[in-house]
Order: sequence, then structure tokens, then C-alpha cells
Amino acid sequence: MWKQVSEDFWAKNRESKVDSVNDTVRDIIEMVRTKGDAALIELAEKFDKQKLKSIEVTREEIEEAYEKVPPQLVEELENAAYNIERFHQMQKPAGMWLSEVEPGITLGVKTTPLERVGCYAPGGRAFYPSTVLMTVIPARVAGVDEIVLFTPAPISPIALVAADIAGVDEIYKSGGAQAIAAMALGTESVEPVQKIVGPGNVFVTAAKMMLRNKVEIDFPAGPSEVAVLADSSANPMLVANELVAQAEHDPSSACILVTDDPSLPDKVWPFMEKEIANTPRREIIEKAMDNSGYIVADSLDLAIEIMNGIAPEHLSIQVRDPLDVLGKVRNAGSIFVGPYTPVAAGDYASGTNHVLPTAGHASTASGLNVAHFMKTSTVQMLTREGLASIAPTIETIAEAEGLYAHRDSVRVRREDDGEE
Repeated sequence: MWKQVSEDFWAKNRESKVDSVNDTVRDIIEMVRTKGDAALIELAEKFDKQKLKSIEVTREEIEEAYEKVPPQLVEELENAAYNIERFHQMQKPAGMWLSEVEPGITLGVKTTPLERVGCYAPGGRAFYPSTVLMTVIPARVAGVDEIVLFTPAPISPIALVAADIAGVDEIYKSGGAQAIAAMALGTESVEPVQKIVGPGNVFVTAAKMMLRNKVEIDFPAGPSEVAVLADSSANPMLVANELVAQAEHDPSSACILVTDDPSLPDKVWPFMEKEIANTPRREIIEKAMDNSGYIVADSLDLAIEIMNGIAPEHLSIQVRDPLDVLGKVRNAGSIFVGPYTPVAAGDYASGTNHVLPTAGHASTASGLNVAHFMKTSTVQMLTREGLASIAPTIETIAEAEGLYAHRDSVRVRREDDGEE
């Protein structure tokens, strides 16, 4: 199970899995396009074994959920929500800023929240109230008018309570590619959204990618993955624990160790083996190990270079000088520095977001944040004098491009004396 892999093993493995479901996802999208709510109900029975009369969650169902969730769990969900909101409030930009860059020329940016967004939270093998908090709270902090949540039936009471704490406006019982299609295209019950955020399996990821011409998305956020960058100072037990923790998400999850210490993988594996043998999710982890392995580099700098090439969703740094390594990391969704910073801290309670780009997309995309729910407009405000100062530049370039009306739109203002 524990094997040495090549640097491109992970990327090839991820690509093949997403590509393998494309035909199925296209059929699902077309089904939702033509049949609307009926398709969602039919597919819930087919994939989730749930017979639904309606896909909408009522306020009464939410109130009943509170009765089924222990008060202590409700309190801890509220604590997590507070931490998540606190961190994301720190990201919120000014609504507008203006600066006079030179006399008569004022430039700036106006930031505006999106009006309606869709959040997706996976279900199936596990319930993810934490993902509900992670997707909804940044949208609320950003000031989004309408926040929609889709998650597969049956929705756990915990997820419904988390949705209520987070401030969701609408909740629907639907998962998979069909949920993404419903948010993008709309149905009888669902108004289309402007943007879809949230993680999911390969079907969800494929649907998000296919529907980008209809709706904006955050980024591909597929099955969970973790990479541990470690040297000889790392505690093998803690390295093993971190790798196994992410592998338990899904059979398609992946974990990888990159190290400059040739002896470390053999030290780590006995701890992994013991933990896998004793975990309730053993079958899932064992399948995930097919997607996993280790790489031994000739030096720590080369290990960092390899890690940047992998661009993992989660990166755990367990080395002698972690801050030095942190400065050299370019590509990672979320970074966990030192042996006492487990990925689970970011998954649940530190306040950072756990919705992150996967399959190498951390090389170009940022993890979910407040900016994903906002758009910016540039602002410019010129006085007569300010326009005059840049008029020669505008007129000369416009004329060179053959856009004479552009040139004249400046010239007429320079010649205008302000009188009709």
C-alpha cells in the first residue's frame, strides 16, 4: 500500500478520474435542463435512495433539526462560526476607495457583493456541517443578498443547524452533478445563481467545469488531498497521523509525503499501518492509499521544488526551520506550519477556510475567501485640468489606432468652455 511514486503520479491520477465521468455528467446536466425539479427528485432516488416529494427544506424541518442536535454541539458549531467569521471579516475590503494620483486625476475601486450565490456541501459517506459554515459565512460577510445551499438527501440535522447558524436563505435536498446543474440552469423551484462554490466528488467537479459558460465557479475542489513536507526532524507518528486523517475522507482522496530523509517513509509506515487497522473508516483509507505514496528528494530545496510542482490542497510543513521553508512555498491551498498545527485545525475551528483548490489548481487559484463573493469596478474622476494633463497621450494613441471618435471625445472637452 505504501509506495514510492513519481513526481507526476498525483497529477495524472487526478486527471484520469475527472475525465472518466464526463459523459455521465453531461447526461445529468441535460436531464436537469429538460426536466427541472422532476430530474432532481428522480436522481435523488437513483443515487441517494431517497424518495422526495419536494426538494425544498422548510423552516419547520430546520426547527426540528435543533431538537435532534445536542446543545453542546450547537454551541461548538457557533464557536466555529464565530472563528470563521472573525477571520473572513479581516479579508473584507473597503466598499470603495479613491485616491488623487495627481492634480485633477482621482482613481479608485468600488467593491460590490454578488446578488445570489450557490453553496454546495457534500454528503453521502459523511456529513459536513463544517463545509456549510465555510461556504456560507464568507458569502454573508461579503454582503451577498441571497445565499442558496444544496446538499444531498437525507440532510443531517447537524447540517441544517449549521446552515441556520451560518445564515442561509434557501436550502435544497439535492447533491452531485444534478445540484450543480440546478444552481447553474435553474428549475421550477430554484432561481439560477451567479456563482457556485464548494467542494465535491469528481462528478461535482466535472459539472462545475462544464457549466462555467453558464455560471461562475470558485475553482475545481475535488476529493481531499494532503501533502506533508518533512525532514529528519519530523515526528514519524505525527506525519503518519496527518496523512491518514485526510485519506479517511473518500476513496478518491490522496496523501503524499515529500522528504529529503530516505529513512523517514519506512519510519512513518508502521504508524500509518497501525492507525489504519484501528479506524472505523479503514476500507475508505485503504482505497485512498492507491492514490497515495511518498517521494524522496536529494535535498530539502529540491523537496520544496517538487512540492510546488504538486501544488497540494493542504500542505503540512514539519521541518527544523518551518518559517524558512514557508517563505519558499509558492503553490498550496492552505499551509499548516509545525507539528502542532494539524490540518484538522483549519478544517474546523481556526477560522481559515477549508474549501480549497485541488488537483494542482493551487498553482493558480486561491482558497475560498470573501473576494470570491465580490466583484470590483474601477473608478476614475477627472477635472478639466486633469484631463488636459493626459490628453496628449490619449489623443495620440487613439489616432494611431484609427479610433478618431475616441480622440475627439477628449478634444471636444478640452475645447469646451463650459457654456452651452
